[in-house]
Amino acid sequence: MNETRTKRTTGGSRARGGIGRARGWARLALALVAGCVAVVFSGFDSGGWLILLTGFAGLALAGAGVWWMLAHRGGARLLGGLLAVAAPVGVLVLYAASGLWIVAVGALALWAAALASARSALRNLRRPRGMHTRKAPRPKRPVLLMNVRSGGGKVEKFDLVKRAEALGARVIVLGPDTYPDPVKVARQAVADGADLLGVAGGDGTQALVASVAADHGLPFLVIAAGTRNHFAMDLGLDRADPVRSLEALTDGVELRVDLGDVGGRPFVNTVSFGAYAEIVQSPEYRDAKAATALEHLPDLLAGEGGTVLDVHTDRAHLYAPQALLVSNNPYARADPLGGGRRPRLDTGQLGVIGIRVEGPGQAAELLLLGERASGITSVTSRRVTVEAPERHIPVAVDGEALDLPVPVVCTLRRGALRVRVPRHRPGAPYAPPTVDWRRIVVLAIGRTDTRTTQETHDV
Repeated sequence: MNETRTKRTTGGSRARGGIGRARGWARLALALVAGCVAVVFSGFDSGGWLILLTGFAGLALAGAGVWWMLAHRGGARLLGGLLAVAAPVGVLVLYAASGLWIVAVGALALWAAALASARSALRNLRRPRGMHTRKAPRPKRPVLLMNVRSGGGKVEKFDLVKRAEALGARVIVLGPDTYPDPVKVARQAVADGADLLGVAGGDGTQALVASVAADHGLPFLVIAAGTRNHFAMDLGLDRADPVRSLEALTDGVELRVDLGDVGGRPFVNTVSFGAYAEIVQSPEYRDAKAATALEHLPDLLAGEGGTVLDVHTDRAHLYAPQALLVSNNPYARADPLGGGRRPRLDTGQLGVIGIRVEGPGQAAELLLLGERASGITSVTSRRVTVEAPERHIPVAVDGEALDLPVPVVCTLRRGALRVRVPRHRPGAPYAPPTVDWRRIVVLAIGRTDTRTTQETHDV
Protein backbone atom coordinates (compact mmCIF):
# COMPACT_ATOMS: atom_id res chain seq x y z
CA MET A 1 0.00 0.00 0.00
CA ASN A 2 2.76 2.44 0.98
CA GLU A 3 4.76 1.43 -2.09
CA THR A 4 1.78 2.16 -4.35
CA ARG A 5 1.25 5.52 -2.69
CA THR A 6 4.91 6.38 -3.13
CA LYS A 7 4.77 5.55 -6.85
CA ARG A 8 1.70 7.72 -7.30
CA THR A 9 3.35 10.59 -5.45
CA THR A 10 6.50 10.27 -7.56
CA GLY A 11 4.47 10.15 -10.76
CA GLY A 12 2.46 13.21 -9.70
CA SER A 13 5.60 15.17 -8.88
CA ARG A 14 7.11 14.24 -12.22
CA ALA A 15 3.95 15.36 -14.02
CA ARG A 16 3.86 18.70 -12.19
CA GLY A 17 7.53 19.19 -12.98
CA GLY A 18 6.89 18.48 -16.65
CA ILE A 19 4.04 21.01 -16.79
CA GLY A 20 6.17 23.60 -15.01
CA ARG A 21 9.04 23.23 -17.48
CA ALA A 22 6.63 23.25 -20.39
CA ARG A 23 5.02 26.46 -19.12
CA GLY A 24 8.44 28.13 -18.89
CA TRP A 25 9.30 27.19 -22.47
CA ALA A 26 5.86 28.35 -23.66
CA ARG A 27 6.34 31.78 -22.07
CA LEU A 28 9.81 32.07 -23.61
CA ALA A 29 8.34 31.16 -27.01
CA LEU A 30 5.73 33.91 -26.78
CA ALA A 31 8.39 36.41 -25.66
CA LEU A 32 10.49 35.53 -28.69
CA VAL A 33 7.46 35.93 -30.98
CA ALA A 34 6.90 39.38 -29.47
CA GLY A 35 10.57 40.17 -30.12
CA CYS A 36 10.21 39.03 -33.73
CA VAL A 37 7.20 41.31 -34.20
CA ALA A 38 9.08 44.21 -32.57
CA VAL A 39 12.02 43.76 -34.94
CA VAL A 40 9.73 43.80 -37.96
CA PHE A 41 7.91 46.92 -36.74
CA SER A 42 11.21 48.62 -36.02
CA GLY A 43 11.99 48.48 -39.73
CA PHE A 44 8.64 49.85 -40.87
CA ASP A 45 10.03 53.31 -41.60
CA SER A 46 12.52 51.80 -44.06
CA GLY A 47 10.00 49.40 -45.55
CA GLY A 48 10.11 46.67 -42.90
CA TRP A 49 6.58 45.62 -43.76
CA LEU A 50 8.07 44.24 -46.97
CA ILE A 51 9.82 41.58 -44.90
CA LEU A 52 6.58 39.82 -44.16
CA LEU A 53 4.89 40.45 -47.47
CA THR A 54 7.80 39.50 -49.71
CA GLY A 55 8.77 36.53 -47.55
CA PHE A 56 5.30 34.98 -47.62
CA ALA A 57 4.82 35.93 -51.26
CA GLY A 58 8.13 34.28 -52.14
CA LEU A 59 7.13 31.04 -50.42
CA ALA A 60 3.71 31.11 -52.07
CA LEU A 61 5.22 31.64 -55.51
CA ALA A 62 7.73 28.86 -54.89
CA GLY A 63 4.86 26.51 -54.00
CA ALA A 64 2.96 27.51 -57.12
CA GLY A 65 6.11 26.94 -59.18
CA VAL A 66 6.51 23.45 -57.77
CA TRP A 67 2.90 22.71 -58.70
CA TRP A 68 3.36 23.87 -62.31
CA MET A 69 6.57 21.86 -62.53
CA LEU A 70 4.86 18.66 -61.36
CA ALA A 71 1.46 19.09 -62.99
CA HIS A 72 2.57 20.16 -66.47
CA ARG A 73 5.02 19.24 -69.20
CA GLY A 74 7.11 21.22 -71.63
CA GLY A 75 7.36 24.99 -71.29
CA ALA A 76 5.01 25.20 -68.30
CA ARG A 77 7.19 22.73 -66.39
CA LEU A 78 10.31 24.72 -67.21
CA LEU A 79 8.71 27.98 -66.12
CA GLY A 80 7.43 26.35 -62.92
CA GLY A 81 10.90 25.09 -62.05
CA LEU A 82 12.40 28.52 -62.71
CA LEU A 83 9.76 30.16 -60.51
CA ALA A 84 10.34 27.67 -57.68
CA VAL A 85 14.02 28.65 -57.65
CA ALA A 86 13.76 32.33 -58.61
CA ALA A 87 11.08 33.33 -56.06
CA PRO A 88 13.12 32.67 -52.88
CA VAL A 89 16.31 33.94 -54.54
CA GLY A 90 14.48 37.12 -55.53
CA VAL A 91 13.38 37.68 -51.94
CA LEU A 92 16.98 37.40 -50.74
CA VAL A 93 18.20 39.82 -53.44
CA LEU A 94 15.48 42.31 -52.50
CA TYR A 95 16.47 42.15 -48.84
CA ALA A 96 20.13 42.71 -49.68
CA ALA A 97 19.50 45.56 -52.13
CA SER A 98 17.16 47.45 -49.79
CA GLY A 99 19.38 47.12 -46.74
CA LEU A 100 16.69 45.14 -44.89
CA TRP A 101 18.74 41.99 -44.59
CA ILE A 102 19.75 42.80 -40.99
CA VAL A 103 16.11 43.17 -39.98
CA ALA A 104 15.21 40.03 -41.91
CA VAL A 105 17.97 37.95 -40.34
CA GLY A 106 17.05 39.20 -36.87
CA ALA A 107 13.36 38.43 -37.37
CA LEU A 108 14.08 34.97 -38.79
CA ALA A 109 16.47 34.15 -35.94
CA LEU A 110 13.89 35.15 -33.32
CA TRP A 111 11.17 33.20 -35.13
CA ALA A 112 13.37 30.10 -35.32
CA ALA A 113 14.14 30.41 -31.60
CA ALA A 114 10.42 30.82 -30.86
CA LEU A 115 9.61 27.63 -32.78
CA ALA A 116 12.36 25.73 -30.95
CA SER A 117 11.05 26.94 -27.58
CA ALA A 118 7.47 26.03 -28.49
CA ARG A 119 8.57 22.53 -29.49
CA SER A 120 10.47 22.23 -26.20
CA ALA A 121 7.29 23.17 -24.36
CA LEU A 122 5.30 20.47 -26.14
CA ARG A 123 8.16 18.01 -25.76
CA ASN A 124 7.98 18.36 -21.98
CA LEU A 125 4.28 17.49 -22.12
CA ARG A 126 4.51 14.74 -24.69
CA ARG A 127 5.62 11.75 -22.66
CA PRO A 128 3.95 8.73 -24.29
CA ARG A 129 4.53 5.33 -22.83
CA GLY A 130 7.13 3.35 -24.71
CA MET A 131 6.12 -0.02 -26.06
CA HIS A 132 6.18 -2.49 -23.22
CA THR A 133 8.96 -5.06 -23.32
CA ARG A 134 8.98 -8.40 -21.59
CA LYS A 135 11.62 -10.97 -20.86
CA ALA A 136 11.78 -13.96 -23.17
CA PRO A 137 13.91 -17.11 -23.18
CA ARG A 138 16.78 -17.33 -25.60
CA PRO A 139 15.76 -19.17 -28.80
CA LYS A 140 17.26 -22.61 -29.29
CA ARG A 141 16.58 -23.11 -33.02
CA PRO A 142 16.46 -19.67 -34.66
CA VAL A 143 16.18 -19.51 -38.43
CA LEU A 144 17.13 -16.34 -40.31
CA LEU A 145 16.37 -15.53 -43.95
CA MET A 146 18.92 -13.20 -45.52
CA ASN A 147 18.42 -11.40 -48.83
CA VAL A 148 21.89 -10.73 -50.21
CA ARG A 149 20.52 -8.24 -52.76
CA SER A 150 18.82 -6.01 -50.21
CA GLY A 151 20.24 -2.69 -49.09
CA GLY A 152 22.98 -2.67 -51.68
CA GLY A 153 24.55 -5.88 -50.38
CA LYS A 154 24.54 -5.23 -46.61
CA VAL A 155 24.40 -8.95 -45.84
CA GLU A 156 27.81 -9.50 -47.41
CA LYS A 157 29.23 -6.13 -46.41
CA PHE A 158 28.64 -6.80 -42.70
CA ASP A 159 29.31 -10.55 -42.94
CA LEU A 160 25.91 -11.25 -41.39
CA VAL A 161 25.73 -14.92 -42.37
CA LYS A 162 28.88 -15.95 -40.48
CA ARG A 163 28.05 -13.71 -37.52
CA ALA A 164 24.56 -15.19 -37.18
CA GLU A 165 25.78 -18.77 -37.52
CA ALA A 166 28.38 -18.12 -34.82
CA LEU A 167 25.49 -17.23 -32.51
CA GLY A 168 23.72 -20.53 -33.22
CA ALA A 169 21.29 -19.46 -35.93
CA ARG A 170 20.51 -21.39 -39.08
CA VAL A 171 20.76 -19.02 -42.07
CA ILE A 172 18.89 -19.42 -45.35
CA VAL A 173 20.31 -17.20 -48.08
CA LEU A 174 17.94 -15.64 -50.63
CA GLY A 175 19.67 -14.71 -53.91
CA PRO A 176 21.55 -13.63 -55.83
CA ASP A 177 20.95 -16.45 -58.34
CA THR A 178 17.78 -17.93 -56.85
CA TYR A 179 15.08 -16.25 -54.82
CA PRO A 180 12.53 -18.73 -53.43
CA ASP A 181 9.22 -17.61 -51.97
CA PRO A 182 10.04 -16.30 -48.45
CA VAL A 183 6.67 -17.48 -47.13
CA LYS A 184 7.25 -21.07 -48.25
CA VAL A 185 10.78 -21.03 -46.87
CA ALA A 186 9.56 -19.68 -43.53
CA ARG A 187 6.77 -22.23 -43.26
CA GLN A 188 9.18 -25.04 -43.99
CA ALA A 189 11.51 -23.70 -41.30
CA VAL A 190 8.65 -23.80 -38.80
CA ALA A 191 7.82 -27.35 -39.85
CA ASP A 192 11.48 -28.26 -39.25
CA GLY A 193 11.31 -26.99 -35.68
CA ALA A 194 12.33 -23.33 -35.77
CA ASP A 195 11.45 -21.45 -32.59
CA LEU A 196 12.27 -17.99 -34.02
CA LEU A 197 12.06 -16.51 -37.51
CA GLY A 198 14.06 -13.51 -38.66
CA VAL A 199 14.81 -11.55 -41.81
CA ALA A 200 17.73 -9.51 -43.06
CA GLY A 201 16.15 -7.64 -45.93
CA GLY A 202 13.66 -5.02 -46.99
CA ASP A 203 10.32 -4.21 -45.38
CA GLY A 204 8.35 -6.22 -47.95
CA THR A 205 10.21 -9.43 -47.11
CA GLN A 206 10.02 -8.57 -43.41
CA ALA A 207 6.23 -8.40 -43.62
CA LEU A 208 5.83 -11.74 -45.40
CA VAL A 209 7.94 -13.68 -42.92
CA ALA A 210 6.48 -11.75 -39.98
CA SER A 211 3.04 -13.00 -40.98
CA VAL A 212 4.24 -16.62 -40.79
CA ALA A 213 5.76 -15.95 -37.36
CA ALA A 214 2.51 -14.37 -36.17
CA ASP A 215 0.41 -17.26 -37.47
CA HIS A 216 2.51 -19.73 -35.44
CA GLY A 217 3.00 -17.53 -32.37
CA LEU A 218 6.78 -17.43 -32.84
CA PRO A 219 9.06 -14.50 -32.06
CA PHE A 220 10.28 -12.49 -35.03
CA LEU A 221 13.70 -10.89 -35.44
CA VAL A 222 14.28 -7.79 -37.60
CA ILE A 223 17.79 -7.30 -39.00
CA ALA A 224 18.21 -3.80 -40.42
CA ALA A 225 19.77 -4.80 -43.74
CA GLY A 226 17.32 -3.12 -46.11
CA THR A 227 17.58 0.18 -47.94
CA ARG A 228 15.49 2.45 -45.73
CA ASN A 229 14.51 0.14 -42.88
CA HIS A 230 11.46 2.12 -41.71
CA PHE A 231 10.18 -0.75 -39.60
CA ALA A 232 13.57 -1.18 -37.93
CA MET A 233 13.76 2.55 -37.23
CA ASP A 234 10.41 2.63 -35.46
CA LEU A 235 11.45 -0.43 -33.43
CA GLY A 236 14.44 1.57 -32.22
CA LEU A 237 17.09 -0.59 -33.92
CA ASP A 238 20.48 0.59 -35.12
CA ARG A 239 20.03 1.06 -38.88
CA ALA A 240 23.66 2.04 -39.42
CA ASP A 241 25.00 -1.25 -38.03
CA PRO A 242 22.78 -4.30 -38.74
CA VAL A 243 25.18 -6.50 -36.76
CA ARG A 244 23.74 -5.02 -33.57
CA SER A 245 20.33 -6.48 -34.46
CA LEU A 246 21.83 -9.95 -33.95
CA GLU A 247 22.39 -9.17 -30.27
CA ALA A 248 18.71 -10.01 -29.81
CA LEU A 249 19.62 -13.69 -30.23
CA THR A 250 21.65 -13.71 -27.03
CA ASP A 251 20.37 -10.74 -25.02
CA GLY A 252 16.93 -9.82 -26.21
CA VAL A 253 13.48 -8.77 -25.06
CA GLU A 254 10.12 -8.95 -26.80
CA LEU A 255 7.70 -6.32 -28.02
CA ARG A 256 4.09 -6.96 -28.95
CA VAL A 257 3.54 -5.20 -32.27
CA ASP A 258 0.54 -4.77 -34.57
CA LEU A 259 0.62 -6.34 -38.03
CA GLY A 260 -1.24 -4.77 -40.92
CA ASP A 261 -3.38 -6.63 -43.43
CA VAL A 262 -4.44 -5.38 -46.86
CA GLY A 263 -6.57 -7.71 -48.91
CA GLY A 264 -5.12 -10.74 -47.13
CA ARG A 265 -1.49 -9.60 -47.55
CA PRO A 266 0.55 -8.48 -44.52
CA PHE A 267 2.34 -5.15 -44.20
CA VAL A 268 4.55 -3.69 -41.48
CA ASN A 269 4.76 -0.09 -42.68
CA THR A 270 2.45 1.41 -45.28
CA VAL A 271 -0.03 0.81 -48.05
CA SER A 272 -0.13 3.52 -50.74
CA PHE A 273 -2.92 4.26 -53.21
CA GLY A 274 -3.18 6.88 -55.92
CA ALA A 275 -0.26 8.69 -57.51
CA TYR A 276 2.61 6.82 -55.86
CA ALA A 277 0.99 3.43 -56.36
CA GLU A 278 0.40 4.24 -60.03
CA ILE A 279 3.98 5.39 -60.58
CA VAL A 280 5.69 2.36 -59.00
CA GLN A 281 3.80 0.10 -61.41
CA SER A 282 6.00 1.38 -64.24
CA PRO A 283 8.86 -0.96 -65.18
CA GLU A 284 11.14 2.09 -65.53
CA TYR A 285 10.58 3.21 -61.94
CA ARG A 286 13.30 1.11 -60.30
CA ASP A 287 16.04 2.47 -62.56
CA ALA A 288 14.79 6.04 -63.01
CA LYS A 289 12.52 7.05 -60.12
CA ALA A 290 12.56 10.82 -60.60
CA ALA A 291 12.16 10.75 -64.38
CA THR A 292 9.31 8.22 -64.18
CA ALA A 293 7.50 10.27 -61.55
CA LEU A 294 7.81 13.48 -63.60
CA GLU A 295 6.47 11.68 -66.66
CA HIS A 296 3.34 10.35 -64.94
CA LEU A 297 2.48 13.08 -62.43
CA PRO A 298 0.82 15.57 -64.85
CA ASP A 299 -1.87 13.06 -65.84
CA LEU A 300 -2.31 11.78 -62.28
CA LEU A 301 -2.63 15.25 -60.72
CA ALA A 302 -5.04 16.37 -63.41
CA GLY A 303 -7.21 13.31 -62.79
CA GLU A 304 -6.85 12.09 -66.35
CA GLY A 305 -4.64 9.03 -65.84
CA GLY A 306 -5.29 7.85 -62.33
CA THR A 307 -7.91 5.87 -60.45
CA VAL A 308 -10.70 7.80 -58.72
CA LEU A 309 -10.60 6.54 -55.14
CA ASP A 310 -13.50 6.50 -52.70
CA VAL A 311 -12.17 5.98 -49.17
CA HIS A 312 -14.16 5.13 -46.05
CA THR A 313 -12.70 5.16 -42.54
CA ASP A 314 -14.30 4.88 -39.11
CA ARG A 315 -14.78 8.64 -38.88
CA ALA A 316 -14.24 10.20 -42.30
CA HIS A 317 -15.04 9.86 -45.98
CA LEU A 318 -12.34 10.89 -48.48
CA TYR A 319 -13.42 11.21 -52.09
CA ALA A 320 -10.89 11.26 -54.93
CA PRO A 321 -7.65 11.88 -53.02
CA GLN A 322 -4.71 12.09 -55.39
CA ALA A 323 -2.59 10.16 -52.92
CA LEU A 324 -3.58 8.02 -49.95
CA LEU A 325 -1.28 6.53 -47.33
CA VAL A 326 -2.52 3.91 -44.85
CA SER A 327 0.04 3.06 -42.19
CA ASN A 328 0.44 0.36 -39.57
CA ASN A 329 -0.12 2.78 -36.65
CA PRO A 330 -0.20 6.55 -37.25
CA TYR A 331 2.78 8.73 -38.01
CA ALA A 332 3.70 11.47 -35.56
CA ARG A 333 3.15 14.10 -38.23
CA ALA A 334 1.07 14.15 -41.40
CA ASP A 335 3.36 16.68 -43.05
CA PRO A 336 4.29 15.28 -46.49
CA LEU A 337 7.32 17.59 -46.59
CA GLY A 338 8.73 16.39 -43.27
CA GLY A 339 10.36 13.18 -42.16
CA GLY A 340 7.93 10.62 -40.83
CA ARG A 341 8.09 8.04 -38.09
CA ARG A 342 5.63 6.24 -35.85
CA PRO A 343 6.05 6.77 -32.10
CA ARG A 344 4.32 3.45 -31.37
CA LEU A 345 3.44 0.25 -33.19
CA ASP A 346 0.93 -1.17 -30.72
CA THR A 347 -2.05 1.23 -30.64
CA GLY A 348 -4.35 -0.94 -32.74
CA GLN A 349 -5.04 2.02 -35.07
CA LEU A 350 -4.25 2.59 -38.72
CA GLY A 351 -2.95 5.99 -39.71
CA VAL A 352 -4.68 7.53 -42.73
CA ILE A 353 -3.26 10.48 -44.69
CA GLY A 354 -5.06 11.71 -47.79
CA ILE A 355 -3.70 14.43 -50.08
CA ARG A 356 -5.58 16.42 -52.71
CA VAL A 357 -4.03 19.52 -54.26
CA GLU A 358 -6.10 21.02 -57.08
CA GLY A 359 -4.04 23.99 -58.16
CA PRO A 360 -1.13 26.35 -57.50
CA GLY A 361 -3.03 28.08 -54.69
CA GLN A 362 -3.35 24.88 -52.67
CA ALA A 363 0.25 23.96 -53.50
CA ALA A 364 1.37 27.29 -52.03
CA GLU A 365 -0.82 26.67 -48.97
CA LEU A 366 0.76 23.25 -48.55
CA LEU A 367 4.24 24.75 -48.59
CA LEU A 368 3.27 27.44 -46.07
CA LEU A 369 1.13 25.37 -43.69
CA GLY A 370 2.41 21.81 -44.09
CA GLU A 371 0.09 19.28 -42.48
CA ARG A 372 -2.39 22.01 -41.52
CA ALA A 373 -3.15 22.73 -45.17
CA SER A 374 -6.71 22.16 -46.36
CA GLY A 375 -5.48 19.67 -48.96
CA ILE A 376 -4.36 17.18 -46.28
CA THR A 377 -6.68 14.92 -44.30
CA SER A 378 -5.20 12.97 -41.39
CA VAL A 379 -7.24 10.55 -39.27
CA THR A 380 -6.91 7.24 -37.46
CA SER A 381 -9.13 4.25 -38.05
CA ARG A 382 -9.39 0.56 -37.23
CA ARG A 383 -10.59 -0.24 -40.74
CA VAL A 384 -10.10 1.48 -44.09
CA THR A 385 -12.06 0.54 -47.21
CA VAL A 386 -10.92 1.81 -50.61
CA GLU A 387 -13.36 1.56 -53.50
CA ALA A 388 -13.03 2.52 -57.16
CA PRO A 389 -14.90 2.10 -60.46
CA GLU A 390 -12.32 -0.41 -61.69
CA ARG A 391 -12.28 -4.07 -60.69
CA HIS A 392 -8.57 -3.92 -59.75
CA ILE A 393 -6.45 -0.97 -58.67
CA PRO A 394 -2.69 -0.45 -58.26
CA VAL A 395 -1.48 -0.60 -54.66
CA ALA A 396 2.03 -0.24 -53.21
CA VAL A 397 2.45 -2.46 -50.13
CA ASP A 398 5.61 -1.67 -48.21
CA GLY A 399 6.99 -0.28 -51.46
CA GLU A 400 6.08 -3.35 -53.54
CA ALA A 401 3.87 -2.77 -56.61
CA LEU A 402 0.70 -4.89 -56.59
CA ASP A 403 -2.70 -5.00 -58.31
CA LEU A 404 -5.53 -5.80 -55.87
CA PRO A 405 -9.26 -6.44 -56.38
CA VAL A 406 -11.73 -3.75 -55.28
CA PRO A 407 -12.81 -3.09 -52.58
CA VAL A 408 -9.43 -3.07 -50.87
CA VAL A 409 -9.78 -3.41 -47.11
CA CYS A 410 -7.01 -2.49 -44.66
CA THR A 411 -7.11 -3.74 -41.07
CA LEU A 412 -4.75 -4.48 -38.19
CA ARG A 413 -4.04 -7.65 -36.24
CA ARG A 414 -3.46 -6.01 -32.90
CA GLY A 415 -0.50 -7.35 -30.94
CA ALA A 416 -0.19 -10.28 -33.34
CA LEU A 417 3.58 -10.05 -33.73
CA ARG A 418 6.18 -10.94 -31.09
CA VAL A 419 9.21 -8.90 -32.15
CA ARG A 420 12.48 -9.81 -30.46
CA VAL A 421 14.86 -6.84 -30.18
CA PRO A 422 18.20 -6.30 -28.42
CA ARG A 423 17.88 -5.30 -24.80
CA HIS A 424 20.27 -2.41 -25.47
CA ARG A 425 19.40 -0.51 -28.64
CA PRO A 426 19.54 3.14 -29.75
CA GLY A 427 15.79 3.69 -29.56
CA ALA A 428 13.51 5.36 -32.06
CA PRO A 429 14.42 8.96 -32.96
CA TYR A 430 12.29 11.64 -31.39
CA ALA A 431 9.47 12.93 -33.58
CA PRO A 432 9.18 16.70 -32.98
CA PRO A 433 5.57 17.73 -32.34
CA THR A 434 3.70 20.10 -34.58
CA VAL A 435 3.59 23.56 -33.00
CA ASP A 436 0.04 24.47 -31.97
CA TRP A 437 0.25 28.16 -31.03
CA ARG A 438 -3.20 28.23 -29.44
CA ARG A 439 -2.05 25.52 -27.08
CA ILE A 440 1.19 27.39 -26.39
CA VAL A 441 -0.81 30.49 -25.38
CA VAL A 442 -3.11 28.45 -23.11
CA LEU A 443 -0.09 26.82 -21.52
CA ALA A 444 1.78 30.10 -21.05
CA ILE A 445 -1.06 31.88 -19.25
CA GLY A 446 -1.28 29.09 -16.69
CA ARG A 447 -4.32 27.11 -17.78
CA THR A 448 -4.05 23.32 -17.96
CA ASP A 449 -6.40 21.51 -20.31
CA THR A 450 -7.42 17.87 -20.10
CA ARG A 451 -5.14 16.86 -22.94
CA THR A 452 -2.12 18.40 -21.18
CA THR A 453 -2.84 16.50 -17.94
CA GLN A 454 -3.36 13.21 -19.78
CA GLU A 455 -0.19 13.54 -21.83
CA THR A 456 1.97 14.48 -18.85
CA HIS A 457 0.73 11.51 -16.83
CA ASP A 458 1.13 9.13 -19.76
CA VAL A 459 4.59 7.92 -18.71
